Amino acid sequence: MRPILKLISSPGAGLTLTVGEKVVYPCQGPCLIEDVVRRVGDNRPMMFYQLLILNEGGGELFVPVDKVLAVGIRPLLEQSEILHLLDHLKKPAKSADNHRERTRDNVERFTSGSAFALAEIIKLLTDLSETKALSFGEIKTLDKARKLLICEISEVTGETREEAGERVDQALKEREKEIEPVPSQRIAAQSA
Repeated sequence: MRPILKLISSPGAGLTLTVGEKVVYPCQGPCLIEDVVRRVGDNRPMMFYQLLILNEGGGELFVPVDKVLAVGIRPLLEQSEILHLLDHLKKPAKSADNHRERTRDNVERFTSGSAFALAEIIKLLTDLSETKALSFGEIKTLDKARKLLICEISEVTGETREEAGERVDQALKEREKEIEPVPSQRIAAQSA
């Protein structure tokens, strides 16, 4: 049995990571902290967290202990935050009209590492897909955001990925649509 190691990622930062704990790595999703290892980097020995990626793709990451906050690693959401997240999916979304702006905004959302930012990507691209065909890149972005969000919900709640996916789909079905006023209402509002 491996001992539990506690390391503070950055002096005074207040983020304590423990071997066996699950965290979220931006753009990769939930990860399990497998170990703390010593490796040589920049010609000097350094300590790294060894992370096992828990989404479908799997894989391992090595993150320098002193770079955890800079990379954007965060704890998983709390169980109580999942309902807020699903409620967030039900709210109307506002997207940039321009493809280039949408892409830039979505890259920023991914790199933030926030589950709520992933939910925003899902809302925006789902809404957009109902009015026009998504580009190949937008389809991949929507798919990746869904997988990462569903993986985190599953890890937090203990549900299967299928059950978590059904909860996301249900929230999207219940979302409030922003209603465009009909032309006569716009004219009346402008003249008032």
